[in-house]
Amino acid sequence: MNSFLRTTFLLGVMTGLLMLIGGMLGGRGGVAIFFVIAVIMNFGSYWFSDKIVLRAYGAQPLDASNAPELYSIVNELAQSAGIPMPRLYLIDSETPNAFATGRNPHHAAVAVTRGIMRICNREELKGVLGHELSHVINRDILTSSIAATLAGAIMMLASMARWGAIFGLGRSDDDDRGGALGLIFVAVLAPIAATLIQLAISRTREYQADASGARLTHNPHYLASALHKLEVSNERDPLDASPATAHLFIVNPLSAQGIARLFSTHPPIEERIRRLEQMTITS
Repeated sequence: MNSFLRTTFLLGVMTGLLMLIGGMLGGRGGVAIFFVIAVIMNFGSYWFSDKIVLRAYGAQPLDASNAPELYSIVNELAQSAGIPMPRLYLIDSETPNAFATGRNPHHAAVAVTRGIMRICNREELKGVLGHELSHVINRDILTSSIAATLAGAIMMLASMARWGAIFGLGRSDDDDRGGALGLIFVAVLAPIAATLIQLAISRTREYQADASGARLTHNPHYLASALHKLEVSNERDPLDASPATAHLFIVNPLSAQGIARLFSTHPPIEERIRRLEQMTITS
């Protein structure tokens, strides 16, 4: 029920933002048009968010024939967790990272980069994949996928609003329009609001997946070792990722230094490692 309420709240706030932008761009008519767009987008996000995100990163399917070790690890963990085997995908990037997506355990997918398969040994891959399957088990990947799709749409529409203000779209005597200042306000506010919504999905989601993933693999040090490697590699060579989908990945794919870390969708790696190292797993 909590997952359902979180998703409903997220969809409602995103819909409100889209309608707000619609009102600024087209008055009352714009509100109606963007409400319809929001309904269609919400429906599409629920059913197709996994396909949208995977396509955005050019992810290619993997199976037992072309990734036998990865397939073996995921199959073993899925059986231990009592969930269906998720679909596997490869992202052609040397930056090590991974994410899970899909609306429920029966429609889940796990994507890994070429880089993570190169630098992580079997135990570390097991730790990473245990974390990702925990997102599937905890049923929080639907919320993340919807956030990724709708936040991207809001940022795109906010960009349209900025161009509208520049070229005079809001300069009208019509009281239904917000005017150029209103457009600029929305253009600045909407991306910030979209970011805050993604932060509201909660960093605790990552801590929970770390802990449950460690229990699934029976060894928290697998993931702790992998996180250390991933942090070093991503700081040196950040993944070419969209800010709208950054929260899906196991570590922040974007460069987040200084004050930017305050707005990161991920908790600090050092704190995640510290918590994992303090865990004691009993068989």
